[in-house]
Amino acid sequence: MKKNLQFVLLALAALFCMPANAQEVKFNGVAQLCRTDDSDDLTALSKYVGWYADYDNGEGEAKGKTIFLSAQGIYSMTWNGSSLTTPVHVPNMKVSDIKSGSEWNYENAKRASNWNLMYGNSGSVYIDGKLVTIMSRDESSTEDGELFNLRWWDAENGDLLYQQTGSKALNVENAGLSYNPIDGKVYGLFYLTEAQLPDEITGDEEYFESEADPYQESSGTDAGYCLCSIDLKTMEITPITPGLYYFNFVAFAINSEGRAFGITSGGSSGYIGDDGKQYNMDDQLSGAQVYEFDLETGMYYAQANPTEDENGEISIDYTPCFKDGSPIPATGFSSQYRRQSACFAASDPTTLYWNGYYNSGKGINDWGSWGSLPDKEWRTNGKFDTCLYGIDITTGECTRLAKIKNRFTFSCLWADGDDNSDGCGLDIVPDEAGIVDPVTDGISSTSVKTATNAEIFSISGQRTNGMQRGINIVKNGSRIQKVVKK
Repeated sequence: MKKNLQFVLLALAALFCMPANAQEVKFNGVAQLCRTDDSDDLTALSKYVGWYADYDNGEGEAKGKTIFLSAQGIYSMTWNGSSLTTPVHVPNMKVSDIKSGSEWNYENAKRASNWNLMYGNSGSVYIDGKLVTIMSRDESSTEDGELFNLRWWDAENGDLLYQQTGSKALNVENAGLSYNPIDGKVYGLFYLTEAQLPDEITGDEEYFESEADPYQESSGTDAGYCLCSIDLKTMEITPITPGLYYFNFVAFAINSEGRAFGITSGGSSGYIGDDGKQYNMDDQLSGAQVYEFDLETGMYYAQANPTEDENGEISIDYTPCFKDGSPIPATGFSSQYRRQSACFAASDPTTLYWNGYYNSGKGINDWGSWGSLPDKEWRTNGKFDTCLYGIDITTGECTRLAKIKNRFTFSCLWADGDDNSDGCGLDIVPDEAGIVDPVTDGISSTSVKTATNAEIFSISGQRTNGMQRGINIVKNGSRIQKVVKK
């Protein structure tokens, strides 16, 4: 189905004016997955170095360890406006850099051995030369108190700086984290249940009841995304959005002007037009959608479109728009696999770079129709191909810039030497006290509303069946308070 000439000319004009083509950008990212053989596990690409008899990590581990040069870690690639280089390890170590003959380089051995821990399946973020990676274990096979593995890294050389296990109560699983240079805070889209929202939100009588609120109604146990700020030293989050979003967000980024954007995965239905983009049956662009957020309210910017049915009933549909009120079109590309990432170069606040999948592996199948492609032919049919997209946030135009060799995906992405956080001086590495469950300094009276599923503990930490006389510790989701009962 062909698009009309005017539309094609406009699309071409937007493409040629795309700011992503105007500058060279070197990207660094924390590798999540790549596919160079029949495995999509990066650890399968690690290289055996040998048994290091004198290895000691200084944390009580017995001396001696089998050393691998891990394929996980930080990778770098460069976009020059027309092509993208192959991702390479940073630092790009060889086996000989770890062991040469019978001689071992202890620092390199320790560094390379730790890289297999640099895994951010629940999010990761770069801040001024440091990294935080959040790995979540299989919830069905671990205790709630040990759900998250939290690690801090030196982004320059890949050294592990600090690590700790976090409880499920931290609520740190997210669809992307990003630093805001305007207020010096880190924000993200966090996956929460309604029970984990603060009481001042759920206790509001108008919670999810206003027709002017672009959220779906909630049953009380729903889970979705909430815009939050996070303290990366304590991993305590502060919910901002007055509710939950039920979109499938896959990436989040803030530019140098403090404008915040989330990207959804998009659907897989529709057809591909002459411009290579995905359209629905109404000839409208479909696929992944960009949303711009107000960091103060947690709300995405939207236009209200009221419609009246034959019975006079009015319903309101909300369509995403930019801060200035102009509509945001769908990207025209679907990207539904696994974790993804996005970022801005500090020097270019208008181009949102996105590491996603290549139309979710759709194409002309064995039956000659447009549909999903088989996994067994992924080497040739592009099923798991990944790519770098550029989204112009002045128009919403999305362009597939280049495929990424070996199908790399990243849990976070940043512009090397041109990141919003460079030079900010924000300290994100915990001190020796580590991460503790946050408790408010003040003591609240029993007039403070507590959810029916709140957990109550004595001042010594013992679980109780209800409020006891004296000081109680009341845990509502991620919010913990000291409450006194007289």
